[in-house]
Amino acid sequence: MHGGTSTGFVGAIQYDLKRLHESWMELFFPRQRGAENTVLGKWTPSSTTGKVAYRAWSAVGAPVVGVLYPLALFGFAARYYTRKIDGTATRLGVVGVVLLSLLAWGGLTALARLRFSTTGFLAVGAAGGVATVSAALAYLFGTRGGRASTVLFAYPFAMTAVFLPPVVAAFYSPTLSEVVFPNSYALAVWILDNLLYVGDVNTIIRDRWTLEGFNYVAMWFALSVPAGWLLGLLVTLADVVRPKRE
Repeated sequence: MHGGTSTGFVGAIQYDLKRLHESWMELFFPRQRGAENTVLGKWTPSSTTGKVAYRAWSAVGAPVVGVLYPLALFGFAARYYTRKIDGTATRLGVVGVVLLSLLAWGGLTALARLRFSTTGFLAVGAAGGVATVSAALAYLFGTRGGRASTVLFAYPFAMTAVFLPPVVAAFYSPTLSEVVFPNSYALAVWILDNLLYVGDVNTIIRDRWTLEGFNYVAMWFALSVPAGWLLGLLVTLADVVRPKRE
């Protein structure tokens, strides 16, 4: 790696960390983010109590930024791909998004008609219909609302539109089932053991709910909400560090 490239890379990281820390400071103190080169400059407290609070909040922010920055890096990658998808959706419009979804999941439904039983065909068709409605809602919440509606609704609906039909189709396709079900089971075990162990929530779920049959569909339908929220928050974090205009 050349020296100039290394300097630029390190400088970019320093810039990102500085912007993220300034955003942290701005949660409670005014005029922190990007204010150094302005006429008024960065605000600092004048009272002793204010200075202590300012420095304490700054010190607390250092480890918080250290934890958030790796997440922001994932957010940069997620934002790149979501921008591509958003750009395509914007050009297509809601009618185009619906037609594209119908084309994609309609093809899967047509394949199900040829290879699956009548029950399988109807199940895949219903899942495709739900996915199409979800895609339309994701577009509307993402383009008509603000940041909050995009994170709260658009991303979860988009996740549902992507994951639901393949999971339903896996019940009737040996090829898909070999991929979907083992990986879904492994993911469920990891979530239970690493995220839902607090308060023995994992034990309660294991006692009352067996991961088999259409419970796989319920699992992915439930995961689409927090997964969408997480993706939306990562993209938002990336926007905080580096706004779109940059």
